[in-house]
Order: sequence, then C-alpha cells, then structure tokens
Amino acid sequence: MTEPRVIIGASHAGSELAAKLRQLDPSVPVLLLGDEPVLPYQRPPLSKTWLGDPNAAIDPLLIRNAAAYEAAGIAVRPGARVSAIDRAAGRIVLESGESIAYSQLAIATGARARRLALPGAERAEQAPNVHCLRTLADAQRLRPQLEEGARIVVIGGGYIGLELAALSIKRGLKVTVLEAQPRVLSRVTAAQLSAFYEKVHRDAGADVRTGVQVEGFEFASNGSVSGVLWKDAAGGHGCTQAEIVVAGVGVMPNVELAQAAGLTCSHDGIIVDELCRTSDPAIVAAGDCTSRPVPGHTGHFRIESVPNAAEQARTAAATLCGQHQPCHGVPWFWSDQYDLKLQMVGLSRGHDAVAIRGDMAAHAFTAFYLRGGVIIAADAVNRPAEFMLARKWVAAGVRVDPDALADLSVELKRLVAA
Repeated sequence: MTEPRVIIGASHAGSELAAKLRQLDPSVPVLLLGDEPVLPYQRPPLSKTWLGDPNAAIDPLLIRNAAAYEAAGIAVRPGARVSAIDRAAGRIVLESGESIAYSQLAIATGARARRLALPGAERAEQAPNVHCLRTLADAQRLRPQLEEGARIVVIGGGYIGLELAALSIKRGLKVTVLEAQPRVLSRVTAAQLSAFYEKVHRDAGADVRTGVQVEGFEFASNGSVSGVLWKDAAGGHGCTQAEIVVAGVGVMPNVELAQAAGLTCSHDGIIVDELCRTSDPAIVAAGDCTSRPVPGHTGHFRIESVPNAAEQARTAAATLCGQHQPCHGVPWFWSDQYDLKLQMVGLSRGHDAVAIRGDMAAHAFTAFYLRGGVIIAADAVNRPAEFMLARKWVAAGVRVDPDALADLSVELKRLVAA
C-alpha cells in the first residue's frame, strides 16, 4: 500500500494543498492532520462579519465540508496534534503516541496569537474576560461577551485590533484601543494612513491612545480583569476600566515541529524557496508558518494572508508532484473597518515616497508607495478599480512620477503607459 502524502496543519494552506494534490495526482492518498477539533475554516471573518453576528453559524466558515473532502478522497483528522517529525524514518508521531508513515510531507502549521509579556499576564490569560482572537474557539468564547454598553479594551492597534474595535463600536460597546507605537498600523502603512484610521475610529467614538505601554492589570474578586494599567509617552500612568480585554499584539509562526526536525527556520518562520521547499527538499511548507522570497525585495518575509496561503499551497502541491510552479505572486491583503474597504498590495517597507491619489476626507483614495520612482506597494481605501491596477503595476515594477500619480487630472492608465 502506498504511504500517504501527509499535511500537518488543517489551515487554509493545508486544505488548499490537499485539494491540489488530489487534482494533480489522484493515485497517492492524502492525509490532512489538524490540531483543532473542526474542519479547516476561514479565519478572516472571525474579526469581521462572523464575530459581529451573534447568530452566525459555523458551517459557512468551513473552506470545504466533510462531504467535499470525502468526495475528493482526502482523509481529514481534526484534533490530531503532531508532536514530532522523524525525517530519517519518514514518519510523524502524534501526541497520542500513534506513528504514521508518509511518502511525502507538507507543513502548514500556521501561526498562533502572541502572548502578552508583562506583569500579571499569566493570571490575566486565565481570566474569563481576557481574550485573543486567532481561532474559532477564541471567537466563540469572545462573541457572547460583546454586549451593548460593555467596556472593551483592545491592546494593539494592528489590523485585528482595529477591526475588532470597529465591530465593537457598531455593536454599541465602549471601546478603548491602547497602542504602544506612536501611531496605529505603524508596521505596515505610512503615517498618512495611520492618521486617517485614527481619525476614523475616534470620529466613530473609539478612544484611541497611541504611545501607551500596558503595564499590568487590576483584578476583581471573581478573578476577572477589571482594569488595564498603562503609562504614556509623557510618563503619565493610568488605569482603564474594562469588562472585556482583547490582546491583539500580533502572531508567532508555529515552527517548533520544523525546528525540532532540523529544518532551517528564522524567528519569523520556516525558510522556504520559491517552490516552497524547506531546507530538506523532500519537505515543503506553506502559509503563515513560512518565510518566503518576495519579488522586488531582498531576503525572506512571512506573509499573513489567505491569497498567499492559497498560492503557496498550489506551489507546494506542484513541487511534491514533480512540477515546477514557482510562487512569484505579489502579496495582497484586505481589511474591513466600518464602511471602509482597505485593499493592500505589495510590501511598503523601504519606500522613499508616498503619493496619495483621491480624497481622504471623502474616504476614497489610494496611497501609492514608491522606491526610486518604482511603485512597490499600494493601499486602496474604497477604490477597487485602482487596487486592481495597482496589483498589475507592483508586479511589473512600473516607474512613475509621484507628483503626476497624485494628480487626479492625469489619467492613471495613460500615465503608466507613458
């Protein structure tokens, strides 16, 4: 009997990888192992529509239902946590002690929420009203507490934190966002975008505080957190009262299995090449657990997005089947906050100019990031047509005049064609 191709991680990447393997080579069995007790599901809705709807069901979140996996001949085992990879023997070991042989191996273990590192954090994490938001179980635990009038403190002004803040405002909660950096979204956007989103949230009623370091927590007699202690950049100290606390301070890639197996990893993921091969060419990896090359940039980057997970999964499946399908796509992302549809393409790090095209006050504009006159990234707010053009231009490395790019009297297609 042919040993199966085994995929560790029932993530978006894992599900897509399994389906692509069956499509490319139906002759070899595929086994998909996940440590959560549910079938692979979509994570983006957890901080958007699903969390905001008290009556939303789980089934619409599933990437594929059980019947689809069965029809494709994919064996899925939820709740099967892998504890070790034995590369020499070609086997994996589950926490239960079961050993499974594989013919080929793919790692799609994703990432986990970063834990708070401050006094009282360990006790706070055990409190019934302190949350992170990464998994379906996290969202199921948090959703019933999002009651109108409740005070919620969101620690972290990244995309997840701001999406949760927007959702909470819409549900009638009293929202405070505490961000340690001088501005929100500082890691991923220009100062103009940060200022725009801070204003949007404050205008909606959120108390957004930047340059604020969380120092600890106050606890109620029942063990719940009653307040978040902080200090600001001016040296002031305070305590914000809360019925709900959510930590949105980023994620950490799940690389421990790969590291223990001797695969090359960085602090930011399993190192893979454009074919999703790890340092062991017989093992591939895909999704949020990986650090990959990105066209137009030097080095490796971990890309947290569904499109990246899907593209890497297709590439990894092709590699396992002996086909050459490099992952050269330009990363793109999205975020929904209030009535704003933010669509992003490329990586803005290293830019030396920003051209704003459109009307920020009207909530419809695109921020183009340039390096040496070349468009390397763009953030489009309620401008889907410009976003689609930007995807093509970033991929092509289009060179333009930033002033002309910001001039609405200059037609974009004509400008780029010139």
